[in-house]
Amino acid sequence: MTSTIIKGLGVSEGIRMGKAYVYAPLKLGDRAERKTDAPEAELKRLHQAKARCLEELEELIGQTRQKLGEEKAAILKGQVSFLNDPTFFPPMEQLIRKEGWSAETAVTRVALQIAGIFEKMDNAYMQERAADIKDVGSRLLAQVLEHSGARLSDIRDEVVLVADDLTPSDTVQLDRSLVQGFITRIGGKTSHTAILAQSLGIAAVLGVGGGLDEIRNGDLVILDGSTGECLVRPEETVRQQYIRLMEAERADRERLAAFAARPAATADGFRVEIAANIGTPAEAEGLIAKGAEAVGLYRTEFLFMGSSTMPGEQLQFEAYRAAAQSMEGRPVVIRTLDIGGDKELPYLELEKEMNPFLGYRAIRLCLDRQELLRTQLRAVLRASAFGNLKIMFPMISGLGEWRQAKAIYTEVRAQLEAEGVPMADKVELGIMVEIPSVAVLAHSFAKEVDFFSIGTNDLVQYTVAVDRMNEKVSYLYDYFHPAVIRLIKNVIDAANAHGKWAGMCGSMAGDRLAAPLLLGLGLHEWSMSPGSLHKVKETIAGCSRADCVKLTEEILELETPEEIRAALTAFLDK
Repeated sequence: MTSTIIKGLGVSEGIRMGKAYVYAPLKLGDRAERKTDAPEAELKRLHQAKARCLEELEELIGQTRQKLGEEKAAILKGQVSFLNDPTFFPPMEQLIRKEGWSAETAVTRVALQIAGIFEKMDNAYMQERAADIKDVGSRLLAQVLEHSGARLSDIRDEVVLVADDLTPSDTVQLDRSLVQGFITRIGGKTSHTAILAQSLGIAAVLGVGGGLDEIRNGDLVILDGSTGECLVRPEETVRQQYIRLMEAERADRERLAAFAARPAATADGFRVEIAANIGTPAEAEGLIAKGAEAVGLYRTEFLFMGSSTMPGEQLQFEAYRAAAQSMEGRPVVIRTLDIGGDKELPYLELEKEMNPFLGYRAIRLCLDRQELLRTQLRAVLRASAFGNLKIMFPMISGLGEWRQAKAIYTEVRAQLEAEGVPMADKVELGIMVEIPSVAVLAHSFAKEVDFFSIGTNDLVQYTVAVDRMNEKVSYLYDYFHPAVIRLIKNVIDAANAHGKWAGMCGSMAGDRLAAPLLLGLGLHEWSMSPGSLHKVKETIAGCSRADCVKLTEEILELETPEEIRAALTAFLDK
């Protein structure tokens, strides 16, 4: 058979090679529809299947909590909620009672109908939640049919897993010592599959579409989780080439690993703090060993997005406490709920907006629905007794919003003190700088906030008026745009002038090409994906702060992103 190249989305980096294990579990629609003359017997089958489903889910939730932490377990808890939801299970009973359908047909019809509603929504995140509904529907169908099907836990050899999709409960069962990587037909960068792949450290390529049909069980497959390229049945010369690339990747990881224990400092002794971005407490585990000196951004929205109902104060407290304890006294910056734009929560029942990125989101939502913010602040403050937590508010656009948020914090703290709840004596309060108005007014904000964290991902799109999700204009999205650099400089200068610190949690912080510029500007804290920690530390160690300051002075005179990139590339290539 000839070799084939297929392309998808690289969502979890690494080059991996192995024999394909094609995973084809029982799916909705696999069985022909069937009527029944014994509706009571079918109802009994349905209820017994639901009971077995709940038992199975409770076992999986326990395994997930142990492997990945409470927030990932919340994804599966969402399936329990679906099974008990009045819009999910009762309609199945009605199809059996009133229309005489069999239990398996009732399950299939209802699950596909609800999933179809989500798939038609004009939002990538909501479309991907359809997979979660199909997952619980397939689980219930398998129990109705008493069909054990394929079990990922039965894999005994090293493989590259190939599937139409991998549900959250599938991914939890993966043995990292055996599953070298996985390739799926569907899935996006915000899907639970992508998030869990990154958490588990498994290379993954999603969304290969019809290309998946080129792979047969046992085929040799190579996947690149960075580029999204997959090679099926590669020729021997290609296989040897990728073996060399994998060896080089392994050697590079070993070389860079030496930087984990080293402080982030330039050749002439200028120290900065290197931190990691996380979305779950489980991701904080092992960060110190990887070289992170702090958590610069804890995206708390994943706790909310992984649940079908609003997470309560206790669940939030346990998540924040776990992250604080994992970092052993090192800073953990917790961003308050950042929902809106491309991130929705069905249970908040938010109205559809013409331009959600400029609309009712993040701090605007939380200041309007203050109970959301108050509950979260209570949880964070309670968890502050167990580590070094800091709080930052997203999407601030003016001093009025900052002052209102701080006032709510002060009220919540006073309430907890009156209740005798233990808390840290001091919790720093800061803001994300992602709207140009704040960057322009940074000197005014610096008089009041404890710190800044520059979110370059949104700052760029708001500064140059480009939707970073729109492929037709994505070429304009560039954090080396001179206007963006001047805004960043203004924020750092303001922090220095008022004795505060300025960090950066956008993707620019993890780009080694940007390192000399950020050193020259005097950025204090850099927060990035854990996979970038060693590379950035190595780049910083190879720079002289004095040379970076001189370079930055020259860059501030340049007029285009292309000129700036060229100057930085030449500097690092010296």
